[in-house]
Amino acid sequence: MFNTPRSRPNYGQSSNNNFGGSFMVDNPLSNSIYDSDGLDPWSAAPSPAPPPLPSVSTTSGSSGFSSVIADATVPAVYNEAFAAVDTANTGETSVNALSRVLGTSGLPASTIDRIVSLVSSRPRVSRLEFFVALALVALAQSRGDLSVEMVAALAQDNALPVPQLDLSSLAAGGSGFGQYPSEIRAPVPTRAYSDDPWSVPKFPSAPGVPTNGSLAAGVTSSISGTGLPSNWWRKQESITVNVLGQQGFILNRYLVYEVSTDRAPPVPRRYSEFVILWDCLVKRYPFRILPSLPPKRLGPDESFIEQRRRGLARFLNFIINHPIIKEDGLLAVFLTEPSFESWRKTSSISYEEESASKRVDQVEEMSIPRDLEDKLAIVRSKISSLIEQWQKICILAERMIKRREAAAVRLPPATTVRRPFMPAHFGLPYFSSSDDVADDASMTSSVFSGLIHPRRVVAPEPQADTARLTNALKVVVEVNSKCWRGDDCELCSGVNQGMSTVASHTQQHGDTLEHRARTLLYSTLEALKGQRDLHIATRDMFIRHDRLSGDLVDKLKKRVETNSLKLEGVKAAGREHSQEEAEKLTGLIERDQAAIASALNRRVFIRACLWHELRVVLHNRENTLITEAVKTFAREERDFSEGVTANWARLADALEPMPYE
Repeated sequence: MFNTPRSRPNYGQSSNNNFGGSFMVDNPLSNSIYDSDGLDPWSAAPSPAPPPLPSVSTTSGSSGFSSVIADATVPAVYNEAFAAVDTANTGETSVNALSRVLGTSGLPASTIDRIVSLVSSRPRVSRLEFFVALALVALAQSRGDLSVEMVAALAQDNALPVPQLDLSSLAAGGSGFGQYPSEIRAPVPTRAYSDDPWSVPKFPSAPGVPTNGSLAAGVTSSISGTGLPSNWWRKQESITVNVLGQQGFILNRYLVYEVSTDRAPPVPRRYSEFVILWDCLVKRYPFRILPSLPPKRLGPDESFIEQRRRGLARFLNFIINHPIIKEDGLLAVFLTEPSFESWRKTSSISYEEESASKRVDQVEEMSIPRDLEDKLAIVRSKISSLIEQWQKICILAERMIKRREAAAVRLPPATTVRRPFMPAHFGLPYFSSSDDVADDASMTSSVFSGLIHPRRVVAPEPQADTARLTNALKVVVEVNSKCWRGDDCELCSGVNQGMSTVASHTQQHGDTLEHRARTLLYSTLEALKGQRDLHIATRDMFIRHDRLSGDLVDKLKKRVETNSLKLEGVKAAGREHSQEEAEKLTGLIERDQAAIASALNRRVFIRACLWHELRVVLHNRENTLITEAVKTFAREERDFSEGVTANWARLADALEPMPYE
């Protein structure tokens, strides 16, 4: 299924544009060929394991803890403890945070380590897994049987035990790296600016957004101008897409997303409603750079849902900052109308192409360069290579982030490395740090170790799990709390105190690693994928142009010439009823001439669109935004490295008094 080629794009016969297949399909609701296991549905590359989605029913299949808690009443302290470490209300938390909460119970470190091992099998801990851990803490405090089966039995009797926790000590025992947020789910929308960051005249849309009747795409046109104002990228509008959960009946359940903007309160939207918006926009603006939607699949797992959520967010953030598409009336309704389905029942949507209701003025027509075709040919010639290279960059970035997260939390081991790309899409070559006969040590130490030959089977790579390392160190300190020489052994006491300090700093280091990895996951990686999506959308625009830009001007001109000759013959013959026939021919000639004028205006309009997309959209986004992304990445990596260095420096100073004898 994973390597099955896609069907031919619905663009008619293949052309000589050297683009191959396209991500832009006429029906995004069709089933995806992408496999599971956390694949990004846009890049065809395995992605870092995303956080589980608490309110999606698919989580139960992956963790199995929904059947443990079932419908039992959860004590208030369970929710209080979870809220203390889930300040962003994401529905999940980290293994490090769970360990800190369990540490307030006063239980031995060996018991805490056992509980963490029982409930955590993934980098993140869901709400249900967290609750099971608290129930196990309560059983351990009451000297009960420490097993998940006992928790399930108590939940079945609606008698979940109440643990004794000191939640007030969490703030004092947290990580010292406050600059990294404890939880990251999705970027928070930035403040909407009143001034237009795209300081260029544009095709204005129809005045106002009607609440009833038909939505028009716009009226007259003027895109004169030379570019964008300085610092325009700082004034972009931002949209957040989060998952609300499943709704509907058993046989008709569907996933609902929450779309948040500064324009109106958050609104719920189904994936099918995203498809309606996309379908309308691609028909109205066929000659604009418009990203595709991430695919849909039956029975998606939580990783696929998370990747699709991020893809939907990138789609909305792109079009809301497009200088032309952002003015579309349907887009405004989609972002603000509380019930999109109810609105559609009372309103009709116009799918008319923008060239039918907009015109290019003389100033704009004169601004189109004569060598536009040459400029477009340059972009066409390099777009496939750019897509391939950005694809590789995204794959490598995902691998690097995954390794950094694995340094803080345990990731599920995989014994068989699967092919990370599909030849049906890009034909990326196999590439690795060395050939297939390289030793495992050199392979695992390389950044390319996640991209080895797909037929090669390797043993699971050892992972530096700092969360469990911290727990193990605490167990060592606990076991060595009493020396055989007596309580007054200064050597054992000093060493134990030093080991406790090491455990504290390894926990801080694990927190820092995890926070940085997740910041990269939701910032830098999304910026890289945005660049990849931009070039894919540009390629799709060229494909639509090749398919839709044709007209019947030559055919109409020949018909006008034929009818003109007939008209002259009718007038010269002077037969009976010749006046009526002449009027009929005159009407046909005038109608064809009007169609020719309209088609010629459409030709100019298409050229103006392509010039605008090349000059204003593509050129600025592929340069300015990547500059901002890499500069932000460099600054954050510098701060991260300085924080890690400071942590180990403090540890070295704290271990100076540690005795030798």
